[in-house]
Amino acid sequence: MFNLQGKKVLVVGMARSGQAAAHFLVKQGALVTGTDQKSEDVLGSGFKELKKLPISLVTGGYPEIRPDDFDLVIVSPGVPRDIEPISAAEYFNIPIWSELELAGRFIKEPIISVTGTNGKTTTTSLLGYIFEQAGLEVVVAGNIGVPLIQEVEKSIEEPRRRTDYWVVEVSSFQLERIECFRPHIAVFLNLAPDHLDRHGDLGTYGRTKARVFANQGSDDYAVYNLDDLLVSRYMNSVLGEKCGFSCYKLPHRGIGVQGEHIIYTFQGKDEPLCSVRDIRMPGFHNLENALAAAAVSLLAGVDQDCVVKALTSFPGVPHRVEEVRVLDGVRYVNDSKGTNPEAVLKALDSYEAPVILIAGGRYKGGNLDELTQKICKKAKALILLGEAAPLFRKAAMAVGFNEIWEVSSLSEAVELAHNIARTGDVVLLSPGCASWDMFRDYEERGDLFRKVVEEL
Repeated sequence: MFNLQGKKVLVVGMARSGQAAAHFLVKQGALVTGTDQKSEDVLGSGFKELKKLPISLVTGGYPEIRPDDFDLVIVSPGVPRDIEPISAAEYFNIPIWSELELAGRFIKEPIISVTGTNGKTTTTSLLGYIFEQAGLEVVVAGNIGVPLIQEVEKSIEEPRRRTDYWVVEVSSFQLERIECFRPHIAVFLNLAPDHLDRHGDLGTYGRTKARVFANQGSDDYAVYNLDDLLVSRYMNSVLGEKCGFSCYKLPHRGIGVQGEHIIYTFQGKDEPLCSVRDIRMPGFHNLENALAAAAVSLLAGVDQDCVVKALTSFPGVPHRVEEVRVLDGVRYVNDSKGTNPEAVLKALDSYEAPVILIAGGRYKGGNLDELTQKICKKAKALILLGEAAPLFRKAAMAVGFNEIWEVSSLSEAVELAHNIARTGDVVLLSPGCASWDMFRDYEERGDLFRKVVEEL
């Protein structure tokens, strides 16, 4: 553990994870300064609570940093890498950690980390569900929406609370600033273009994701997608014992599909688990998520019967291919967490019926060619909103798709989709974009979609 007593710490970015980090640091006796370029009134009630603590706060800009001002900088995931406080800290050789790194320094129990472009939240939630079914005490946190450091603070304040495993969803933004963070079992689900506005190119993005394995030793496990060639290229230097998962074959060590059956291969023995048809969550992408979660659970020693029971009963997570309602034979599906084109592809492939796709928002970069080809095959209409609407319209029209409408709000999009839809259709909110041009986050966007659909 890292002794923070009397340390001068700057927390950059005062949204959810930054607020949690600042709160923890103060409790540990650090001398904390919190800063954010946003004004105080934008940062919400959590920020107002921080003002009751012995903490210096600088909002609407950043403080100037001199060599001896701080011993440590904690940077929140959404903070740009090239802002003045970060550049100055690098110049003066002040350590810069993510909230993930800070939290990891105070965790004694085994950590299971899940990363990848898509499926992180579903796999992380499914793991928590499996472990709970097995009677294990598990903390589920991280990029899933609960800051890991917040749960660490609770565990320190409740020393008698038992924790068997920490299951942590981790993003590339968090992995940029780790030094010692070491998961006992790390999962790399898949890799596709995303956050290129941040990382610049797919190679840099992939290398950042692969940092989840960086501190593992030979007694740790690396679970990865054998079907994803982009993921496989980062596995050669991994020191942890490799365990693959595949939807098309049986790996030498891991879990895969043979015919209609899911089979786990361990120590030279094949152990049948269940049928592919038994997985409750819809879509091929969710089969990948289920295989990854099953592999992790079995490596962690969970009983096979508990794994099967959980796989066949877990309904999925909010905002990810979540069926909201069936009205007049039309299914309304909330996939607000589909914030990149690859996620939309997987959502579209979950349905055979004609789809009315609602998309758009703040685009994070990448190629739209594959998505627009899929829209041509799967969609009867495309409804666009947000900053990326003109970009998506141009890309769709370039491949000959012309059933396109642009709207100014999500409510208008749902009403329009409702008017277009006929019995048997699917109205799918899968934006392929971040929500930040119109909403606080994907959850707020998905909640509004639910509300408008329920009011139809």
